[in-house]
Amino acid sequence: MYDDFYKLEGKPFQLTPDHKFFFNSKGHNRAMAYLRYGLEQGEGFIVITGGIGTGKTTLVRNLFDELSSMNVMAAQLVTTQVDPEDMLRMVCASFGLAHEGLNKATLLHNLEAIARARHAEGKQMLLVVDEAQNLPARSVEELRMLSNFQVNNRALVQTFLLGQEEFKRTLQSPGMEQVRQRIIASYHLDPLSVEETEKYILHRLQLVGWQQDPTFADGVFKMIFEFTGGVPRRINAMCDRLMLFGCLEEMHELNKDAVLSVIEELEQEVSFDPPVDEKQQGPQLASVSPLHPGSAGNNQAVAPQQAAQPMADAEELIYRIQDLEKEISTLKKTLRNEQKLLRKAILLQMDLDEYDDID
Repeated sequence: MYDDFYKLEGKPFQLTPDHKFFFNSKGHNRAMAYLRYGLEQGEGFIVITGGIGTGKTTLVRNLFDELSSMNVMAAQLVTTQVDPEDMLRMVCASFGLAHEGLNKATLLHNLEAIARARHAEGKQMLLVVDEAQNLPARSVEELRMLSNFQVNNRALVQTFLLGQEEFKRTLQSPGMEQVRQRIIASYHLDPLSVEETEKYILHRLQLVGWQQDPTFADGVFKMIFEFTGGVPRRINAMCDRLMLFGCLEEMHELNKDAVLSVIEELEQEVSFDPPVDEKQQGPQLASVSPLHPGSAGNNQAVAPQQAAQPMADAEELIYRIQDLEKEISTLKKTLRNEQKLLRKAILLQMDLDEYDDID
């Protein structure tokens, strides 16, 4: 609608992640450097964390676009609450391997076989796990086993883990030491700064043929930043609504009053969720790993080491409760089945008794 009014070649602020709109901010540039570094090293885990809507999925899409010209067999796994016994099954499915009805040993054998075959062809296998914060600790541990596939002390499968801030709690939980030791680098994506917010908006507009229509009055970009907290997804939603407002009002300059009107509309909607300022959330969780020795990066990308044991213990307790709930659910199903069988047996016995009485 507004793309026709402003003579644009497409929608600049769509919410669906698209690598064509990738904005190389300072943070995203650093995160991409870490992912490329991981591919170069060909071992261990690279962990990228960030708040909701900070661009982790777009980062993955941009990475996959780069991989199209490289000898890399890559697969992406977007996780939900995946149980440990299903983790390897989903990994196999991501790489197009058979997985239905196969046991764990067979799944591992098939993964190692394809990894060795690709290695012989000079190709590298890469598994990218998105939304990793949804994984229970034991499911992450299943992924660690993939790093045991090696040839001449070189890992055959490289794994990138991307997730929200709480994924750090999983990695810091008891029993995850072996996983943490295999993390060669980690980076946390912060929201955009006020200057980057303006550049981000103009960058997306220019990609769809923006010709200075509409223009933006002084102070508008700062207002957008303050309302969205610099989170790319929120910026997209805000700017999309602002452009629509300008179209409906036939405005060719978007001013502060227009921004205020859009803010009032958004705040009244059910889906409105105020942005969270990470700096006001208190102490950050400890970084999951220092940089790998010899890395070209700098240690600013890794948060200061802080004690996270209380949070880790709480997280582990949650996992145990979830396991118990699943066991209880399974027991209930078994009990119901046994009750049905018992009723059938009683009815059958009654029929037999009645038959005997007739005889």
